[in-house]
Amino acid sequence: MGLTGLVKELVLLPFAPVRGSFWVMEQLVDEAERQYYDPGVIRAELGRLEEQLEAGEIDADTFDRLEDELLDRLQYATERTNQQ
Repeated sequence: MGLTGLVKELVLLPFAPVRGSFWVMEQLVDEAERQYYDPGVIRAELGRLEEQLEAGEIDADTFDRLEDELLDRLQYATERTNQQ
C-alpha cells in the first residue's frame, strides 16, 4: 500500500463502522432474497396453501389469488437461477 492508499484509509477510517453496517445489511438482504426465492420453500408454501384450502381455513378465491402469487414467485425464482 502506497502513501496515497494509507492516506485514503486514514481519511476513511471514521466511516468504517458505516461501511461495515452497509455490508451487514447487504448480507441480510441477500439471505432474505435467497430464502424468499428458494424453490423448495415456495413449493412447501404451495403445499401448506392446499392444506389450508382442504381444511376450510381459506376459500377458493383466496387460494387462487395466493397460488397465483406463489407460482409467479416460483417462475421468477427459476428465471433468476437460469440467469446465474
